[in-house]
Amino acid sequence: MTRLLLVACSLLMMAAPAWADQAKRSPNVVIIFADDLGYGDLGCYGHPTIRTPNLDQMAAEGLRLTQFYVAECVCTPSRAALLTGRLPIRNGMCSDTRRVLFTDSLGGLPAEEVTIAEVLKERGYATACIGKWHLGHLPPFLPTTQGFDSYFGIPYSNDMKPTYLVRGEEKVEEPVVQTTLTARYTDEAVKFIRDNRQRPFFLYLPHNFPHTPLFASEKFKGTSRRGLYGDVVEELDWSVGRVLDTLREEKLAENTLVIFTSDNGPWLIRDQNGGSAGLLRAGKGSTWEGGMREPMIAWWPGTIPAGRVSAELGCTTDLLTTICTLTGASLPKDRMLDSLDLSPLLLGTGDSPRESILYYRGRQLMAARLGPWKAHFKTQDGYGQPKWEEHDPPLLYNLEHDPSEKYDVAKAHPEALSDIRRLVAEHEAGLEVPPSQLEIR
Repeated sequence: MTRLLLVACSLLMMAAPAWADQAKRSPNVVIIFADDLGYGDLGCYGHPTIRTPNLDQMAAEGLRLTQFYVAECVCTPSRAALLTGRLPIRNGMCSDTRRVLFTDSLGGLPAEEVTIAEVLKERGYATACIGKWHLGHLPPFLPTTQGFDSYFGIPYSNDMKPTYLVRGEEKVEEPVVQTTLTARYTDEAVKFIRDNRQRPFFLYLPHNFPHTPLFASEKFKGTSRRGLYGDVVEELDWSVGRVLDTLREEKLAENTLVIFTSDNGPWLIRDQNGGSAGLLRAGKGSTWEGGMREPMIAWWPGTIPAGRVSAELGCTTDLLTTICTLTGASLPKDRMLDSLDLSPLLLGTGDSPRESILYYRGRQLMAARLGPWKAHFKTQDGYGQPKWEEHDPPLLYNLEHDPSEKYDVAKAHPEALSDIRRLVAEHEAGLEVPPSQLEIR
C-alpha cells in the first residue's frame, strides 16, 4: 500500500501544470492605472482635502516616488508605452494630428509589439485586463490579442460615443452605467485574484476615472470636501484598498507586487472637474512637469522596504524590464526597448539606473531631462492651447531646485544644454519611426 501511494503521488506531481511550481517563487503583479490623475491629487502627495487613506497606507508600507514619469502626456501613447516598454514613437502609437485613438480609428497596438501580459503568459501567468484599454477597439487590437486571458471594460475613454462595455470581445452593455463602473471593475479584480490565488497572475487594472465625465457611486457621491472630483478619487482609493485587502485575505500580499500610478497629468481645462498637478507646471497634453510627472507607489510587503520616499528617476516604460527581472520572464531581444531595471530601487538594494527622460508630445520631442537639468525645445501648455512655441536657445530648468519650472537658467549653464543636446542626438540617430496607427481611419 505504501509503495502504491508513493507511485500515485509521483504521478500526480509529474502531471501537475508547470505553473504550480512557479507559484512558489514567481510573484503576482498588479498594476493599477488611474486616468488623468494629477501629481497633487492624493493625500500622500500633498492634497489638503481629498482623503486617500488606502493609498496613503500603501505608501507607508511601501515605496513612494517623487520623480516618476509617463512616456507621453495623453492616454493612448502613454498606455502603449507602459505595456511595451517602448516610447510611442517606436511603436506607431502617436501622431501629431490625432493625439489618441477615437471611435472611428481603424488602427491599434500592432500585433508584433510584445506586452507585459505576453511575457508573463509565457511564464505561466494568468492574465487579465479590467478597465480602460484605449489601444484599439476593433477585434484585432483588443486585450485578448495582446496576451490577456480575459478583458472587461470600456475599450477607450469614457467620454467617447458610443460608450459600451466589453467582456472578452463582446459588447455586454450600451450605454455604460458609469456610476457603478469603479465598483464593478473592483468586483471583477477581486474575483480574478481569488480565482487565481493558487497560480501566479498579472492583473492590469486601468480605471476610467478621474477622466471626465465624472461619476461616483451613491456611497461616495457628495462625501468629499473637494466636490465631485474628490468623490471620484476617494472611490478609486476605496478600490485600491479592496484589492489590497483581498491580497491579504488570500495570504497573497507577501508574494504580490502592486504598483499604482496614472497615465498623464490632470485635465486642467475641465476646471473643477479636473485635478491638480500640485506644485508642478501645467497638466495633461503638456510636456511641462505637470503633464508627465505622476504619483507612483510600489507595494510588496516583506520585499519592498516600508516607509521610503525616493527622488530617484523612473518611467512607466521601465515596468517591463523591472517585472521581467522580478518574475524571471524573458525580455524581447529583437527590438529597441526604452526600459530600465528599477528592481534595485524597489528592493532597497541600489539606485535607479535611469538618468534621463525624453518628453514627447505626439511625434515631437519637446524636451529632454538629464540628471536635474531639463531643456525645453518646444513648449505648449496643454489641451486647447495654441500650437507649440519653439525655443532657440532652449529653456533650461534645474528640476531639483525648481520643480515648478519658473526660472530659466540657460545662460548660466551652457554645459548642461550641451550635454542634453548630445543625449538627444544619440537618441535620434538610432530612431526608426513606423507609420502612425492613430492616423488610420
